[in-house]
Amino acid sequence: GRKARAARVEHPLEVLHRQQGGGASAEVHGVKGDGFAPLARGLRVGIAMSRFNIDVSEGLLGGCTAELKRLGVRSDDMQIVTAPGALELPLVLQTMAQSERFDALVALGCVIRGETYHFEIVSNESARGITDVQLATGVPIANGVLTTEDDDQALARMVQKGMEAGQAAVEMANLQRAAKQRNIWSAA
Repeated sequence: GRKARAARVEHPLEVLHRQQGGGASAEVHGVKGDGFAPLARGLRVGIAMSRFNIDVSEGLLGGCTAELKRLGVRSDDMQIVTAPGALELPLVLQTMAQSERFDALVALGCVIRGETYHFEIVSNESARGITDVQLATGVPIANGVLTTEDDDQALARMVQKGMEAGQAAVEMANLQRAAKQRNIWSAA
C-alpha cells in the first residue's frame, strides 16, 4: 500500500525569512543555507570562554566566530569575554545578559574527565548554571561547553562544536525576536 507522507512543518525562521521578502530555502533552522545569512546581520552576540583547557577553548572560539561571520554577524557585533573555568561561565553570562547589549550569548569551554568526581560536578553545575541564566534573563545562550573523556575527543570535536554553538545562537536570537514580534506563532 501507499505510505502516508507527513506534512512538512515550516520552521519559524523560514516564516520570518519569507515574511521579510526572502525566497524559499532548501535548508531549515536558519543557519545552513546562505539564504538565511541576512537574518544574522545586526545581531549582537556575546561569547564567554573558559580559559581552562585553553587550546580546546580557542578551537571552539575559532569555529564559533567563523560560523557567526559566515552567517552575517559582524566582528564589531561580537564581544568575547574570558573566565577562569566552566564553573565561572554562568556568572559572566548573567552579567552579559543583564547588560541588555546582546541578542544571544555563547558559552565556550571544555571539561575533560579526570580520575575524580570533579568532572561530574563541573559538567553538571556549569550546564545547570548556563540554563538558569538563560531562563531567568530570557537571553538565549548556546551551550558550547564540551564534556569529553579525553584530550583527543576534545580536539576532534572543538571546531564543529564551536560552529554549532554559533548556529544555535543565531537561530535562537531570531526565534526570540520573531516570538516577541508575535508573527511566527500565527503564520501558516
